[in-house]
Amino acid sequence: MEEIGELKRIVGDENVVEDSEILDNYSRDYSFVPQRKPMSIVFPKDVFEIQKIVKWSNEHGIPLTPVSSPGGPRFRGDTIPNLGGVIVNLCRMNKILRVDRRNKMAMIEPGVTFDQLRSELEKHGLRPYMPLLPRFTKSALTSYLEREPVTIPKDHWDMLDPLCCIEVVFGTCDVFRTGEASGPGTVLDLLAAGSALKSAMGPGGFDPVRIVQGAQGTLGIVSWATVGVGLLPSLERLFFVSSNSIENLIEFAYNILRRRLGEELFLVNNFYLANMVAEKSEEIRKISSDLPQWVLILNISGLEKLAEERVEYQEKDARDIAQQLGLELQTSISGISDGEVLKVLKSSSREYWKFRYQGGCQEIFFLTMLNRTMGFIEAMYKMAEAGKYPKTDLGVYIQPLMQGVGCHCEFDLMYDPTDMVEKESIRRLFIQASENLINSGAFFSRPYGPWADMVYNRDAETTIALRKVKQLFDPNRVMNPGKLCF
Repeated sequence: MEEIGELKRIVGDENVVEDSEILDNYSRDYSFVPQRKPMSIVFPKDVFEIQKIVKWSNEHGIPLTPVSSPGGPRFRGDTIPNLGGVIVNLCRMNKILRVDRRNKMAMIEPGVTFDQLRSELEKHGLRPYMPLLPRFTKSALTSYLEREPVTIPKDHWDMLDPLCCIEVVFGTCDVFRTGEASGPGTVLDLLAAGSALKSAMGPGGFDPVRIVQGAQGTLGIVSWATVGVGLLPSLERLFFVSSNSIENLIEFAYNILRRRLGEELFLVNNFYLANMVAEKSEEIRKISSDLPQWVLILNISGLEKLAEERVEYQEKDARDIAQQLGLELQTSISGISDGEVLKVLKSSSREYWKFRYQGGCQEIFFLTMLNRTMGFIEAMYKMAEAGKYPKTDLGVYIQPLMQGVGCHCEFDLMYDPTDMVEKESIRRLFIQASENLINSGAFFSRPYGPWADMVYNRDAETTIALRKVKQLFDPNRVMNPGKLCF
């Protein structure tokens, strides 16, 4: 095709892939979004090539779907090209451009994985804010753009965190920098003037990074971002707080969060924790049956100065809170040690951990408040039972956000994706449960795949407003069309 020839002249022949087998890998994922094969995959090396690719796309009316991670598996349908077109794979752009220890900031390109970021930050006595056990190929920048929850809620002040400033090529072909990075002058000028590129708020209070965050690549392609990072702990003590009733654990979490104690803090049920630490399905079943039904994990860290003292007073306060609620801080639980979980939290495996049990997993996640999770959990258990899905195989993960103001609530349905009968049963349960949870007040803030229609059909005014935004930033509708309400 003549158009592909033009694309090759932009990035080089070797950076445009048309191999049918490779294209097949981008036509599908583990979601229930229908397959669609792209016409090619292009691998730009910088923002200038991205801008030329977007211009090429507008000239020929060929859609672009951005992908950042260097490999799969992928789960949510957001990178399946609904209308075909070209996949823009950003994995070549994998440089950590800057680490600013004083302001606890890093500037990263979209191809940087969490493993790569963590390794580099440790050299500076820093660490990244991370979601729970991301796959080893996961793009850190994409994770922050998609608002995946981080495990340290006390440092999570805003839903934007830890994302700060970005550089984005909009569907109009314009290159735009947000927040402090917006100017005046170039990024180098701003850095020379002492800017940390930390504030996401730009001139006049305009905060366009919020438009791009969560947009699934439907408005533009981000070429770099500045992100907040934390100090690397010099001492850590991880504790389990367990109960067969979740109510006390939620009250304990509220008390810990109000006092800003600890670092990592999240709640899981027994099956979810077993999947985190075990390697084989038989081992997962055994560990799950031995564990209490609910476990809260709290990691208390000492930093550079007075590390022992910091850990000791926080541990004492946490133990006092637990005692008042009839709970106990433990360093091991049903044969699982604190060190074992700490190791898991700091490592990644090439085999995605949610596939260990049966080979596949469907996630249902949404935002709510901690004290409302009990009702959603009870409702999900009833829906699983009605759908003949074993309650013991349902994973539950609750991640407090913004110091406990809200939380990410997640249900994981483990299944065998090679069993077509089971797969169809899971699809029906996934759709029905999602609909029922939305009707009960669950806020699906990241509407992937079939969730998009469920969300936007309920809110006509927001849908109209978003389509106006799409028209402003992508008038020719070339950026990942078919996603969200576009």
